[in-house]
Amino acid sequence: MNPQLLIGLGGVLAAIMLAVYALAGSATEVPLMDPGDVDGAGGPMTLNTRANELADPFRDRALAPILKGLTGLGRKYTPAGYVDGVRRKFTAMGNAAPEAVDRFLAIRVITVVAIPLFWAFVFFGTHLSGLMQKAVLLLFTLALLMGPDAKINRKVEDRRRIVQRQLPEIMDLLVISVEAGLGFEQALDRTVNAVPGPLSEEFSRMLGETRAGSTRADALRAMEQRVHVQELRSFVLAILQADTFGVSIGRVLRAQADEMRIKRRQMAQERAMKAPIKMLVPMVFCIFPAIFVITLGPAVINILKNFK
Repeated sequence: MNPQLLIGLGGVLAAIMLAVYALAGSATEVPLMDPGDVDGAGGPMTLNTRANELADPFRDRALAPILKGLTGLGRKYTPAGYVDGVRRKFTAMGNAAPEAVDRFLAIRVITVVAIPLFWAFVFFGTHLSGLMQKAVLLLFTLALLMGPDAKINRKVEDRRRIVQRQLPEIMDLLVISVEAGLGFEQALDRTVNAVPGPLSEEFSRMLGETRAGSTRADALRAMEQRVHVQELRSFVLAILQADTFGVSIGRVLRAQADEMRIKRRQMAQERAMKAPIKMLVPMVFCIFPAIFVITLGPAVINILKNFK
């Protein structure tokens, strides 16, 4: 039988099964009342139970079990420590909900299962061959295997970059507030309300942990472990040392603010120095060939005409 016909029949069968499942889930069930049942406890209870189930949205009735099954497969067949690493990455992204990790594991199962299906489609459903076929297979296989993890890593790095950029401004506001007479928690609360962003969200969570009964040291260490930014680690260590040795927090905050300003300026200079090197590759392989074609192309054509 033609492989394309098999793929088409499989898709049609899957669509019919989904349609039947959806219709079965949306159908109402009317129980039969037993005439001998005096109080009628069995029938109405069955009707109420079915009505309560149908009152839930279709996503919870149909997609939630599928998501749960895919999540179970992901937790079962992933390497040891992979789920914990994914959970830490989501925490660093500011999304510590367990549902986010479950959705990601379900997506990973779908992408892995899609690889052999895509290979079968390329071999039997397209006319690609040779180097082009190998390039398409390699590109899409790498995208399906590494794409979800690469996307999460990119979001984590973007959030850390935002934290590094916001930290000097928040430090300046903290210095002004503390030197004006506010305590550290009060100054931090006022600063968080004035400057929105990922760093303010982390400080808000830290304040919530302290109000819930955790010590300031434990809340600061937990925040530093969630974010994993070197500048924030230095700030946390400085605050902990100030609390331990009784140093003025205002003086420590001012020293930290000056140091972070210098670090941010150095990082900007470092990126500026790397820019010409990064521009070299597109200039050599993209811009220079076009310039050579425009400038030397007519001369080469005239030389070839003279030699004929």
